[in-house]
Amino acid sequence: MRRFSAFAIAREAVRHHSGWEKHWRSPEPKKRYDAIIIGAGGHGLATAYYLGKNHGITNLAVIEKGWLGGGNTGRNTTIIRSNYLQDASAAIYEKARSLYETMSQDLNYNVMFSPRGVMMLAQTQAELRGYQRTEAANRLQGVPTRMIPPEEVKKLVPIIRLDGPRYPVLGALWQERAGTARHDAVAWGYARACSDMGHDILQQTEVTGIRREGGKVVGVDTSRGAIDCARLGIVVAGHSGALADMAGFRLPIESVALQALVSEPIKPIMDVVVMANTVHGYMSQSDKGEMVIGGGADGYNNYTQRGSFHHIEETVRALIETFPMLSRLKMLRQWGGIVDMTGDRSPIISKTPVDGVFINCGWGTGGFKAIPGSGWAMAELMAEGASPLAAEFGLERFREGRFIDESVAAGVAH
Repeated sequence: MRRFSAFAIAREAVRHHSGWEKHWRSPEPKKRYDAIIIGAGGHGLATAYYLGKNHGITNLAVIEKGWLGGGNTGRNTTIIRSNYLQDASAAIYEKARSLYETMSQDLNYNVMFSPRGVMMLAQTQAELRGYQRTEAANRLQGVPTRMIPPEEVKKLVPIIRLDGPRYPVLGALWQERAGTARHDAVAWGYARACSDMGHDILQQTEVTGIRREGGKVVGVDTSRGAIDCARLGIVVAGHSGALADMAGFRLPIESVALQALVSEPIKPIMDVVVMANTVHGYMSQSDKGEMVIGGGADGYNNYTQRGSFHHIEETVRALIETFPMLSRLKMLRQWGGIVDMTGDRSPIISKTPVDGVFINCGWGTGGFKAIPGSGWAMAELMAEGASPLAAEFGLERFREGRFIDESVAAGVAH
């Protein structure tokens, strides 16, 4: 596949852009693959990419019932950070953040990674103490973060109101090398690289069954026929429970909608990401000028991918207390994604009761930031049978009561 470069752009400009190739092939399915990944979102494509790059597995198919990147990968607020409290969480998210920094060069595709910094506001004394604890933990984990006072918060975010009517800003946990990336470009970049190394990306191909013999996976049934495989990775976010049921086991997850919205585009007013967890809202400004706004997940199980007005009101009302200027903006569009939540709000990257079947799910509201680290760990688990990054995230932890509870420890799992 032809590489992107300044020379290539200049050449195609002269040729009226008539020579660009398709980013990835659309082949017919083979009868058998060494490995199959179900789910062509960011996590599934990253798994396929690192299986090829790190482990030499190129006879591989990525199967997607819809279109590539059409699920949560294209329906999130693009925040990337690694300042988690628990050691296992910090390790995999910091691996992901570091891979994001070089992703454009590694994939030869601009994913628009912007290390603009992520600020987590402390608006109660309890939250302030919690973030001071996280700062100390991050120091031991080798994750650069620091607490900053309200005056520095105001300097970094001039539009913020420090003396809110209910929750004044007492400080913030600041991770300078965190930021955002273009969510679609991450999926497209991985897909292009996977196709280039020989992987088959099968869109509009629904998995209707998982075939087993003697407790071991032997293949999948799809809307385009039966396909055999030796190893199967299930990476389908909110639909993980349905695929696990096909394979014959259950998962300790529930699926809910996570909603977000963007405002009309305005001139640049904020060049960092701000998370206000006490009122449960977070915000950044996109390259197009839109204010990207997100909040908490729905309080009930559902599979909708649409927004709701009551959730918009709840999220925006809370953010207006801290950012009064938001009250004058119009909403441009809203959406929802289906997230899969575990009891401890930490992911599952694990072998399963079915030999040859591996599962990657449970990322909840924090999946986008983990994509490269998740793919690295899942690929290592599928290829080698074990991964240091995935060791703590096995299914057995729920049976053993060995939880990685980020929701209680950090106050938020985003």
